[in-house]
Amino acid sequence: MTNSLVGGDAVRPDTAAPRDTATVTLDVVIPVYNEERDLERCVRRLREHLDGSVPYPSRITVADNASTDATLAVANRLAEEFESVRVVHLDEKGRGRALHTVWSASDAQVVAYMDVDLSTDLNALLPLVAPLVSGHSDVAIGSRLTRSSRVVRGPKREVISRCYNLILRGALRAKFSDAQCGFKAMRTDVARQLLPLVEDTGWFFDTELLVLAERVGLRIHEVPVDWVDDPDSTVDIVSTAVADLKGVVRVGRALATGSLPVAALRTSLGREPLVPGVPHGMVGQLVRFAVIGVTSTIAYALLYLLLHSVFGAQAANFVALLVTAIFNTAANRAFTFGVRGPEGAAKHQLQGLAVFAIGLLLTSGSLFVLHRTLPDASKHLELAVLVIANLVATLTRFIALRWVFRNHDKGVDL
Repeated sequence: MTNSLVGGDAVRPDTAAPRDTATVTLDVVIPVYNEERDLERCVRRLREHLDGSVPYPSRITVADNASTDATLAVANRLAEEFESVRVVHLDEKGRGRALHTVWSASDAQVVAYMDVDLSTDLNALLPLVAPLVSGHSDVAIGSRLTRSSRVVRGPKREVISRCYNLILRGALRAKFSDAQCGFKAMRTDVARQLLPLVEDTGWFFDTELLVLAERVGLRIHEVPVDWVDDPDSTVDIVSTAVADLKGVVRVGRALATGSLPVAALRTSLGREPLVPGVPHGMVGQLVRFAVIGVTSTIAYALLYLLLHSVFGAQAANFVALLVTAIFNTAANRAFTFGVRGPEGAAKHQLQGLAVFAIGLLLTSGSLFVLHRTLPDASKHLELAVLVIANLVATLTRFIALRWVFRNHDKGVDL
């Protein structure tokens, strides 16, 4: 599939022996396709900056995406001149494919990439990778959309970029500010676990990787950058935008159906809780549980008042509580505890009915006591007592539902 050229010697990446040089801390990948004019300038500037401003052993890897011009020849010549420059040649196009190939095989502690046009000021490189080397963060991205960023580009690209990131926030609940800036880095151990789950081989690769990292609970460090648009860029904005939107739909579907093993990855990669005994994301869980609880209580009250005149207090309470309990369990399953897809849904509903029985016992018992004390109590007083009883049952319900979803609950911060 690919040939890797290190210092001019052709080897297969899956059989290549480790290099004799000391293991590098940082491996900066430059994905290129037909960039014979810009590649040498880029590599020389980057090598100079790494040697003078970055205090880590580093390597530059030129990832040639099936170029048809002299790009590969230029890259090989640079690899012969600089010991810390290597070349990986791929027979197929795709920036995502190139990054996937190089990052997966890299022996560096941190892997990064940047565009060959060097649109991003290189002074942002050390702030990008330093938190990853120290272990403070897991992923780092350059952002052109923060207030302190300085960006020069046309209005068309500006509008498209901001609209795309708004779509990500709305459709995938993304919290990072800029998915498309060609200036990113990851810890290599994290990359090896996430990359097998990333399907895209083109421009959506970045977004898919970031969404997955965020859902797993990794810390994403954002660096404001100075960025100047390359007027000679050959990127087809329309086709790229269409492909990105298709990617958004695909990833959204995968998250909704539970086909991505987010919970398992959170177990192996997610950060430990700040306070022992308080799982990561529990505050968010409580907020979502409260919102669902308020909605369920309102629905319960309306159903109770509607059914009271037909069935009486106890029967109306039973039916209203049962209906809202089913929807409450489903909503908490999906939104509070982040469990998606049909697997285990029936079992979770049965366990939710056990939780419902606790609430029924509390509310029915409260009605019984009320009627023994005040036989002529109005339905509105009955409802008030029932709401109070439901509030008492809420804490029990939250603890019980955490037990129901104990094998899935990893503090998913939706």
